[in-house]
Formats: sequence, structure tokens, C-alpha cells
Amino acid sequence: MAFLSGCAEAEFRAVQEGCAVSQSALSKVAAVLESASYIKVRKGYVGKRPRTWLRLSAAGRTALTDHLSALQAIAADAAAWGASVDSSVGD
Repeated sequence: MAFLSGCAEAEFRAVQEGCAVSQSALSKVAAVLESASYIKVRKGYVGKRPRTWLRLSAAGRTALTDHLSALQAIAADAAAWGASVDSSVGD
């Protein structure tokens, strides 16, 4: 989802290479994200070759933003806790 957040739409292979995952792994993750309405999948052809494109849905962008915000809060809380423990070590 982070990869897709940087573009309007990406070809399946570009996502696969950019995320360094196997075709099988990306296919499974894409199916789960599509069923959760976090991504949209579009299939078509370039010439006679079949292609698949992925893009984040509005719900997917919101979910990613919320998830990243939660991770930042966890990291900030952990850093604050670590600083308080570090400052009490000398006591």
C-alpha cells in the first residue's frame, strides 16, 4: 500500500519489483486488500499481452494514513518512555 500511495496506479510487475516480493505473494496480498476495498484492480491488455494494474482506493489511503499515524504514536510513546527510563537510571 505504501508503494501505491506514491502513484495514481501501478502495473502489477512494477509493484512486485518495487516491493521485492514474489508474484505469488503479491497476488495473495492484492486479493486480500481488494476484498477489504483498500485497492482497486484493473485488468487489460497492452498489445496482446495481459496486464494488471493496482491502485489505492480512497478507503485504502485513509487506512494507510491511519496506520502510519498509529505507528508514529507508538514510536513517540516508546521514545518518551525510553527517555524517562534513561533519565531515572542515574538515580
